[in-house]
Parts: sequence; structure tokens; C-alpha cells
Amino acid sequence: MTKTRKTVVVRELIETDSFGEPCEPVSRVAIAAVFSNPLSGRFEQDLSPLFEIGAELGQRLAKQAVALLGNVPVSYGKAAIVGTSGDMEHGGAVIHPRLGAPMRAASGGGEAVIPSNVKVGAAGASIDLPLGHKDNPWSFDHFDTMTLCIPDGPAPHEIVMFLAYSDRGRPLPRCGKGPMST
Repeated sequence: MTKTRKTVVVRELIETDSFGEPCEPVSRVAIAAVFSNPLSGRFEQDLSPLFEIGAELGQRLAKQAVALLGNVPVSYGKAAIVGTSGDMEHGGAVIHPRLGAPMRAASGGGEAVIPSNVKVGAAGASIDLPLGHKDNPWSFDHFDTMTLCIPDGPAPHEIVMFLAYSDRGRPLPRCGKGPMST
């Protein structure tokens, strides 16, 4: 089992649009795990230890995030910040090969690719975690972002992995419909 230094939950409830007018509430939950990067400080061709970490944390954290959302997830996204002694590929290895299946399972399915973002950064760096509709990749109303950070992470030898869910699209969307939107 991957030992995490800490887990952080961010829960947002948006109740007004950008003009301050009441809107249908939008709930968004992000959960982050801060853990030691077993490949920090060296080049390694085989990134499979990080694949396993993504799968394991995904099993644990996705269910928790959906429970905290309190509604049926409609959108999802994932991200990672790799500490400065790591490699951007370390973040990709955590969130791409094996994290998607537990995220989809926790959300009751998901046909669309899970939007993602990865970067290398120092402790306190922020990342924009993209959200998109879990079944319709062309639903422009569901394109959204959560800007997240962990003030004391990642340390140079750590990775912060984030996953997030939302129960609807952003308030007051006006960008039009994609070719497959309904």
C-alpha cells in the first residue's frame, strides 16, 4: 500500500454566477494525495511502479471524492504536480495508465477521455485541473477548471496526485454547443 504523507479535500459549492446572480448550485470536489516518488532523483525507463500507485490511490480516493460530492458525477478530471527532483513523465505515469478505470467505476461509467494536466513544480505550486463531461467530450457547457495547490507539497522527492468530480457544468455557460452536445 502506498504511504501518503497527507490527503487534502477541496469541496466547492458555487451558488451564484460570475455576475452575482443566483444559479443552479454546482458542486465540485477535488481530492489530493501527497506521496513519496519512488523514482525521484534518477532516470528510470520502467515507470510501472508509478502505474501501480495511480491504480491504488485511484481505488481509494475516487470513491471518497464521489461520496463527498453528494450527487451523481457528471464531469471529471485529474492532474499531478511532480516535485523538482522528479520528471514530468512521473506525473503522467501516475495519472494515465491505471487511474482512469477506478475514476470511471466510482462515477458510474464514463465514455469520454478524462481531461488531465501534469507539471513539475515546487511546494505550493498551483495546477489547473481541467474538468470535462464524463460521457460527452463535446459538451462545451462542462468544460471547466479547478485551480488547486498544496501549500507544503510537493517536496522535491514527492508527487501530488489530484482527481476531481463535478455534478454539473459551470454556471451561465454561453459558448455554444459542440457538435455532439444535447
